[in-house]
Amino acid sequence: MAGALRVLVDMDGVVADFEGAVLRGFSARFPAEPRVELAARSGFSVREQYRGLRQDLAAKVASVYESPGFFLGLDPIPGALEALQEMIRMQDTEVFICTSPLRNYEHCILEKYKWVEKHLGPEFVERIILTRDKTVVSADLLFDDKDTITGAEPNPSWEHILFTCCHNRHIQLQAPRRRLLSWADNWKGILESKRRQ
Repeated sequence: MAGALRVLVDMDGVVADFEGAVLRGFSARFPAEPRVELAARSGFSVREQYRGLRQDLAAKVASVYESPGFFLGLDPIPGALEALQEMIRMQDTEVFICTSPLRNYEHCILEKYKWVEKHLGPEFVERIILTRDKTVVSADLLFDDKDTITGAEPNPSWEHILFTCCHNRHIQLQAPRRRLLSWADNWKGILESKRRQ
């Protein structure tokens, strides 16, 4: 591979613990309502899974992650901050945070920027890509917890590495698709194997 390896890293579910915060927030705000424990999460959309429990729960769970302070208060995924700080210092490697804002974006966009500045520093603020369509972003790798990423570009330039999260653990990937179990897994090996292609 000629030139630098360009790596895109999703934010929610990969660097920041969206799922844990949704469950904690929902449980605190609606303690008498049924909830979906992390071990029972399946499917990318938490809203749709709650809708499956009861129609009105979809709006209630959305009110948790659409509320002010939600994104800013997310905990880092274990090992994510250290991995990104190491990755950005690797020779011939460009790292960007590529994240999709909510459709109801009133709070999330500013809070995502503030979260990155707080946890990763101003260097990473300059490396944020906000887009509803990741397929049009040019890169070599994309680490993302969403199992299927579609958009305007039917053949994105990047290889999608599925980052394991509570909602995608059950998905069996067909070769040549790859998965990163956590940041303690061999993410460096994935970068190096891509660099050799």
